[in-house]
Amino acid sequence: MSTVRVQQQGKVSVISINRPERRNAMSTATARELQAAFADFDASDQGVAILTGEGDEAFCAGADLDNAQEMWRELWRCVPTVGITTEKPIIAATAGWCVGAGLVLLSMCDLAVAADNTKFMYPEGKVGLFGGFIVGLAARIPHKMAMEMMLLGKQMDAQRAYEIGLVNRVVPKGRQVEEAVAMADQMVAYAPLVLRMIKRFVTQHILSKGPSEHMGMLIRNLEIVNLSEDCKEGVAAFKEKRTPNFVGR
Repeated sequence: MSTVRVQQQGKVSVISINRPERRNAMSTATARELQAAFADFDASDQGVAILTGEGDEAFCAGADLDNAQEMWRELWRCVPTVGITTEKPIIAATAGWCVGAGLVLLSMCDLAVAADNTKFMYPEGKVGLFGGFIVGLAARIPHKMAMEMMLLGKQMDAQRAYEIGLVNRVVPKGRQVEEAVAMADQMVAYAPLVLRMIKRFVTQHILSKGPSEHMGMLIRNLEIVNLSEDCKEGVAAFKEKRTPNFVGR
């Protein structure tokens, strides 16, 4: 069963983490499926993506602790600007728990709408897990507020998240995706090249990147070579003692 669901509303793609029975906790399979869903979105004619979680009880309750260490090695795959490399806008739409890995995903999106029942928290210091991606939060909201969230691990409500600039809108529970779609519908009517250039300039030249972001980008680029048809052909040709036929894929 897929742990990610994709729906299209006109030129807007709604990509949902579909593990409500686990409060949409992030598993290895979910990270890979999100990466694939966004790759399909980027290659399509769709203009804006909305990242959300099924139901109103959790956007993402963090890493699935049943397999947390393996999941953290795969988390980079679904982090916007790292494993998800589209230059099209991404809007996060949250409700309920937004914890750990969920907070990472939200912070790396371009815009965010939060239901008024959203609870933000980064408790990794209490759990003993740390993937490193959260440090980018300090480039996206005021430094002291980012450090408070990361170091103290206390719960923050949606209104406070709005006040510090972590989210753009707070709406009644159940309307978060609707509001995100309304924002997206505005953008799909604009010049795509302009929106992409804005995102490219901000991502590449304004926002700082942490060590885990650089590591994830390195792994992503190495996989392009090491999982390619040319790599398979080169290894086969070496074993068969023949000249390889490379195709650039």
